[in-house]
Amino acid sequence: MIVNIFFPLTLINAGIAQGKNRSGLNWFLASLFLGPIATLLLVIFEKLPYSDG
Repeated sequence: MIVNIFFPLTLINAGIAQGKNRSGLNWFLASLFLGPIATLLLVIFEKLPYSDG
C-alpha cells in the first residue's frame, strides 16, 4: 500500500528537483527514504541559479 504512494511521489519529486536546478537522481533517492518530507523540503527550498558545469 505505502509503495503505491511513495514510488510515484519519488518520480514527482525528481521532476520538481530538476525544475529547481537540483539533482533529480539525488532527490529521487532521498524521496525513497523521506517520502513526503522530501516533497516539503523541495517546496520550501528556492530555485538554484543555473550553472554551466
